[in-house]
Amino acid sequence: MNPTSRSFSSQDLTSLKVPHTDPGVHSAIVHRLMFHLYKAHSLQNVVIVCIGTDRSTGDCLGPLVGTSLAKWDSPLFHLYGTLDEPVHAVNLQDTLHKIYNTHQNPYVIGIDACLGQSSSVGCIQVVNGPLKPGAGVNKELPPVGDIHLTGIVNVGGFMEYFVLQNTRLSLVMRMSEIIASSLYSAIREWHTRSTLLAVPE
Repeated sequence: MNPTSRSFSSQDLTSLKVPHTDPGVHSAIVHRLMFHLYKAHSLQNVVIVCIGTDRSTGDCLGPLVGTSLAKWDSPLFHLYGTLDEPVHAVNLQDTLHKIYNTHQNPYVIGIDACLGQSSSVGCIQVVNGPLKPGAGVNKELPPVGDIHLTGIVNVGGFMEYFVLQNTRLSLVMRMSEIIASSLYSAIREWHTRSTLLAVPE
C-alpha cells in the first residue's frame, strides 16, 4: 500500500489524478500513460508489478489489476502480482531481484493502492517515478517502477491497517477494472505505433 496521496497541479505533466467516475477517465489515463511510454526506448521490456494482498479488501487493488491483465495473456508485457500469486511485503525484494536479473533494461510500471484525503477517495493517479509501497503502514520496502499508478481506496491519516481492512470491495474492483483496461490499451497502442515508426520507408 502506498503512502497518503497529495494533490497534483493540472500543469504538472508528470502526474495525473482523475476520479474513477469521470466520463473521460479511460481516455485521460491512456493518454498520460502514452506520454510516459513514448519516453521509454521502444525495445525496452515492459514489466508490470502489481503490489498488494488478497487478505485485505483495500490492499487487493494491485492483485485485482494483475489478475485482469493476466486474462489477456499478452506478449506485450511481463506481469508480476495476481490474486493467485501476489507480490507483497514478504516477497517484493525477491521479485524485484528476479525482474532485473531476467529482463534486460526493463521499463517497470508499479501498481498499488493508497490512502488519501476524503475528497480524493476513488481517484486514480498516474505518476512519474517509483512508488513507495508500505510507507502508509510504516513498512520499509524498496521503491518500485519507472512510473506508477495508484488508486486512492480510502481515507488515510489514522489506523491505516484497520481502514484498509474495512474498505469497500466494490470501489476497489471498479478502480482495478479501469486501471487494467486503460493500461492494456495504452501498451497495445504504444507498441503498435512504435512498430510502425520502426518500419523503414
